[in-house]
Amino acid sequence: MELINDTVLGKSLRLEATMAGWQQLLWDGQLVSMRAASPDTPEQIQHTFDLPDESGAVVPCQLNMSLRWLPMELDYQILARGEVLQSSSVTEKDLAKTTPGETIPMRRQFSVIGLVSLGLKLLKSAKAIKVLLVGASLAAYSWLFSFQFALLLLLCLVIHEYGHIRAMKYFGLKTKGIYLIPFVGGLAVGENRLNTRWQNVVISIMGPVFGLFLSVASLLLFYITGEVIFAGLAAFNALLNLFNLLPILPLDGGHILKSIAFSMHSAVGLVLCIAGALLGVVLSYTFGLALLGFLLLVGSGEILLEWRMRHHSLLLPLDRYGQIFSAVWYILVVLGLIGVIYIVASSGDAVLGLPLEILKS
Repeated sequence: MELINDTVLGKSLRLEATMAGWQQLLWDGQLVSMRAASPDTPEQIQHTFDLPDESGAVVPCQLNMSLRWLPMELDYQILARGEVLQSSSVTEKDLAKTTPGETIPMRRQFSVIGLVSLGLKLLKSAKAIKVLLVGASLAAYSWLFSFQFALLLLLCLVIHEYGHIRAMKYFGLKTKGIYLIPFVGGLAVGENRLNTRWQNVVISIMGPVFGLFLSVASLLLFYITGEVIFAGLAAFNALLNLFNLLPILPLDGGHILKSIAFSMHSAVGLVLCIAGALLGVVLSYTFGLALLGFLLLVGSGEILLEWRMRHHSLLLPLDRYGQIFSAVWYILVVLGLIGVIYIVASSGDAVLGLPLEILKS
């Protein structure tokens, strides 16, 4: 994560760090000081380095900092020739509102998600791709269902992904927009990597939250107008978002579970993620869901990668309050979506009761 981004001698000075003790200090994008990972990270840390001034003369510099991880609290001073240039403090709230810049990469591991992301980066260079994907999705869902149902399904997907986009913008992250992928769903694409697991929780859960808003609004329109199509939209949209909250990577529920679990003791995090993966195996086998099985394979790879790199994570973990709040928030959204499905099913219509039957099965 990026702990410090300040200006020294007219250029950017940034400190990247992990909780394992690994740190690298960059001035104008160049590495000037590095600290190897260690299981025992002292609270008082010092980086000593030399920088050139405008005339090219060497200026001895120093970064002194007092760092506590949980709760996150950083006080630092930047000195040049023994004189204090800057002094400031950083908290978890500050980190959640900042986006890390480019950094010297650590040794990268193979990641299926990374390959998919690279493919999307190649595609997103052309804005026409978005239009083509929308047309392809509309045609695909119209072929499977009907034109009217396809339009409603695209509305559900766009509202859901817009929730992710709004959360990214709340944290000041740059976004590339929404991409609709036929037979898969939608994807909200952002440019920046994250600094904290709290950012990951909020961005992940806001898609289903916006989906819940759409279901509640549709339910109100049903009671006002009596049009059955609004009841159907409320129930099937709720089911779609409920599926997305399954604790399986790379679904939103999987990202929320991973953020909570790996903020706890690492062994507990691995057990919880494995439990989520096993749930996915049961569902895939029971319903013959090939797509879910594929997502499960991708997600399992990400879990193993997270486990291997747990000591070098660039994400600040959730504190105990954040873990509890995230879990309660997740449960409330799930209950809200289930509640919409039950209310619609109480109308007695067999088609409107189908989402509830799926849940019961």
